[in-house]
This record gives sequence, structure tokens and C-alpha cells, in this order.
Amino acid sequence: MAPVVLDLRSARDLDETRDFVHRAVQALAEGKLVAFPTETVYTVAASGLSDRAVEQLVQLAPGEVGQGPVLAVKSADEAIDYVPDLCPLAQRLARRCWPGPITLVVRDKHPGSLLKLLATSVQRAVAPGGDLGLRVPGHQTIRDVLRLLAGPVVMVNALRPDRMEAVTAQEVLEAWGNRLQLVLDDGRSRFGQPSSVVRVLEDRFEVVRLGVVSEQTIKRLASVIILFICTGNTCRSPMAEAMFRQRLAERLACRPDEVEDRGVIVMSAGIAAMMGSRPSPEGVTVMSDMGIDMSAHESQPLTEQLVRHADLILTMTRSHRQAILAEWPEAAERTRLVCRDGSDVADPVGGPADLYRRCAVQIGEQLDYWLEELRF
Repeated sequence: MAPVVLDLRSARDLDETRDFVHRAVQALAEGKLVAFPTETVYTVAASGLSDRAVEQLVQLAPGEVGQGPVLAVKSADEAIDYVPDLCPLAQRLARRCWPGPITLVVRDKHPGSLLKLLATSVQRAVAPGGDLGLRVPGHQTIRDVLRLLAGPVVMVNALRPDRMEAVTAQEVLEAWGNRLQLVLDDGRSRFGQPSSVVRVLEDRFEVVRLGVVSEQTIKRLASVIILFICTGNTCRSPMAEAMFRQRLAERLACRPDEVEDRGVIVMSAGIAAMMGSRPSPEGVTVMSDMGIDMSAHESQPLTEQLVRHADLILTMTRSHRQAILAEWPEAAERTRLVCRDGSDVADPVGGPADLYRRCAVQIGEQLDYWLEELRF
């Protein structure tokens, strides 16, 4: 029997879109194979709770981990359920790249992993030799399906007869035909090329397959990001940023402008900052007296992306931290006061240069601790 094709672009309203999603969920729950659009290429999916469906999928599309079947999960948080001892580097990449066009290959070693609850044949399919391919696709439809489906989805890129990835529903139909029950059509895939596959090995990574995301971008996404926060991002946080970068460069035996090449990005932002404001002249002078050039700094407001990407957020005051957690409570473990004793760094704005100097000294006294804490 020919598969049913649902054209997502033809949905007249939200109710019809939901109906398409529910039909896909039902088909997967019944052990059927369903083709989905993603932001990269089209994929064919089976419920991870149906060993027969996964076995069929593997027979039709065998391949190496990351290029064969991978486990699609709802979020980076759910990924930790399948790999509880996910290393910090993998957590950084997951937090910054998902949902999106990167597949992470990680080693599953934990006896309490949810992976161990799946059928043995499913475990072999998605984690041959213990290496598990994980992805959170960026396309809204498959994300909606993942939210409603009990358990994960096992998926493979839908290959055409020439072994290239299908980027339209028509190409999927021509290659897979009656082996599918349902095909969701959303036109040509956004990127039209597969996800980049990155194997994470504790404190380093290797690119298994280059796809949408370049190796240079992956390297930047893998960097440790330290973010300093104040109110306007014109004096306290940029001074902290500049001093921390200078001290880190000394630790790494490089110039301050080479720190990013060593895998560390130091930034600052403001809770109520304007975009592109210049630093306070007094702050620039105080930094210059310390041999640090802060004159090129431009302020930026704190954003959801900055919070999500930062590995450590250091705030000048308790109220700054409270404001961040009120908006992004999931960042609590990564958001700390710069002063270890819980005291605030007073705002020197409008005061004399000596007030800025005392502010810089107070911040500077804390930075060596954070360098040690982060093991730089």
C-alpha cells in the first residue's frame, strides 16, 4: 500500500497541523516507519520502543554511528537521561547547538542510562560498540512529535538510490515507497545537506562528518564561555572582562587577543544595557593605568542566547543574579556572584576615577579564584 502523504504547507489552521502531528505519533506508536522533514534533510523514523520497527529501519538503512541510526530526543536535558555522565564539552555543544543541525556521538558508560531500558536490538542499532548518536532536530513538526511520543525516536537520513540524502518528500517517496506508512511533506529542506556529526571524547572532539555546520563554527561552539554581568555594561562588567582576559592570557602564555584560539571566550553584558554604548572614560583610564586597553568595548544587553551559551555567569550584585534567575531559572547552577563572600560590587558610575579604581581592585581580587576554580 502506498504511504499517506500529508502536506504540512496545506494545513488550513492550527487544528489541522495538530492532526498531522497526532497521526505521525499514532503511526510511530503502532510500529510504522514515518518520513519527516528536518532543517537539514528528510529522515525516516521509528519509535525507539518498537524493536521490530527499529530492526526494519536498520535493515533498510545500515550505517556507521552518526551516519546510520541515531537517537532523536526532545532536548539537551533529556539527552542526559540517556547519557547521565555526559562530559562538560558535550553538554556545552548540546546546550548551544540543539535544537539544530548537529549530531553528537558520545560514549554511554552509565549503568543507569535510559538507553539500557530499550530493547537490546535497539541499543545495538543506536549505540554500536557503546557510541551513541544523539540529536535534537530543529524542525517544529518532529519536535512536536517527540514531545507527544512516549520514548525516543530512532531516525536515519532518507537516502536516494545514488546514496545522496533526500531533500524533498518526492525524493523520499521515490526511494522508500511502500516501506513507509506516512510521509510529512514540508517542501525542500531548509539547508539541503546533512547535519554535522561530532564525536566528543572527554575534553576534545573530532568531526566525523562535515555537514551544515563548519568545523570552525563547531570549534567556537565548543569553547568555554565566561560571561560577566552588570547593569549598563559600560564599566564594571567590561572591566572584569578585560582583566580576566588579561590574566587568562598570562596563564596560557599568549596575547589577550589569542585567548579565543585557546578555546576560551570572555564576554560581558548588561541587564539594562543599550547596544553599542562606549565604555565610561574613567573605566578606560583605570584599565589603561593597569596596562589594559578597554577603549574598543561596546556594550550589549543580556539575551537568552548569551545565558544559554555561557558556562559561567558572574554577576556584580545579588540583584543582577536574581534578575537573571527570574527570567532564566535553568541557569541557576551556572550563575554566581563574582565576589565569593556574597558582597556586591558597587556601581562607580558618576563617581571620580578613584571610585572606579577601587571598583577594579575589588573585582580583581576575585578573578584569580575563578581562574583556579575553572582550572585555567
